Amino acid sequence: MRLTKVLAVVLATGAVLSVAVAPASADLPGVTATYETASNYDDEAGGDADADDPAIWVNPTRPGASVVVGTLKNGGLTVVDLRGRELQHIATGEGGRFNNVDIVAGARIGGRTLDLAVVSDRGLDRLRIYAIDPRGAGAGAHVLTDVTTATPPRVFSATEAEIEEQRTAYGIAVRPDPAGGAPWVVASRRHETRVGLFRLAGDGAGRITYRQVDTVDLPAAFAVDGGTWAPCAEPGERPQVEGMVVDGDVVYAAQEDVGIWRIPLRWGLGRPELVQRVREFGRPAVFDEVTEECVFTGPESPSAGKYLTADAEGLTVAHTRFGKVLLASSQGDNTFAAFTPTRTGLVYRNGFTVGDGVLDGVRHSDGAAVTTKSLGPEFPHGLLVVHDGENTPSDRPDTNFKLVRWERVASVLG
Repeated sequence: MRLTKVLAVVLATGAVLSVAVAPASADLPGVTATYETASNYDDEAGGDADADDPAIWVNPTRPGASVVVGTLKNGGLTVVDLRGRELQHIATGEGGRFNNVDIVAGARIGGRTLDLAVVSDRGLDRLRIYAIDPRGAGAGAHVLTDVTTATPPRVFSATEAEIEEQRTAYGIAVRPDPAGGAPWVVASRRHETRVGLFRLAGDGAGRITYRQVDTVDLPAAFAVDGGTWAPCAEPGERPQVEGMVVDGDVVYAAQEDVGIWRIPLRWGLGRPELVQRVREFGRPAVFDEVTEECVFTGPESPSAGKYLTADAEGLTVAHTRFGKVLLASSQGDNTFAAFTPTRTGLVYRNGFTVGDGVLDGVRHSDGAAVTTKSLGPEFPHGLLVVHDGENTPSDRPDTNFKLVRWERVASVLG
């Protein structure tokens, strides 16, 4: 979700003046992308394709043949090589809308060991599961093979009628099983605060199904500055989670208008803890039905965060020789924030932008994925892939994915 927010200043006369919020990116270092994927046009001629979330599959024997899988919502899935060239395109099928994707290697299911791409189909409230060909880019137009069970269960909706409300599978993150069995999938529900835990399993017919194991509901309102505050949203919507990543026994979940939660993950979901807040946290605002925007009606809160401008979006963890780094998309100001995960929270390291260079820079970024493994001569120190919500130049609604050399990011993070 992308929602423009403005500051409402109440003048002595009672009039309301809208003033743009100053960007927080002015003093942050910038990096540039090396490659990008093709344009995806969110209009009828472009098949309503809207890039959103990437995932990286690392080829263990031929790193240069690794691939990136990206969701295009109504446009389905794209699979590209390390230069951003499309190898395979997969349509959603009737009623489908592919929102987020994550990848797990070495999944042991139904007597087979597979590398899998797991996708949230928010249009049908299902998970879609694809086996990854071990040749990677060498498989050409056959990198992914659909191995989803013939009749996959609904993820959150009790009935098919509920799917029309679009409170369906949204964000997604996959965790390998610590005991070497079937993976676990963490999914969020659109327009709700719910996060669910699911387990993949063989269906007895050579394909893969899943079942719900646990759920946890994040708060929709918060005690702030002696009162109660709830994030501004369209009527009937609650503060949702989209960006998520699993790091060992922890799920980090970005509640878009609130901040980043740390949720323990064992055989179930533990008690969530809010470890980073967005700058708009605690600030009163109202939804304007005419402009379909939230308008601030009061000053910033002392309880607000410092490093993320709503929406808090894509999360990904880089494993470096100096430790882990959690990267978060600060969508509202077109930046990325880097944190060091600790046992108790997140310690801010630095922020950065993906700016204009030979390729255009990144704006309104949703999803992100990173690996610090060498991927051959193109990305010898690793790869960061980020969604670009405003690919330019273009006279049509245009989105794509940008591929950034990890060493460029590492250098600005120190």
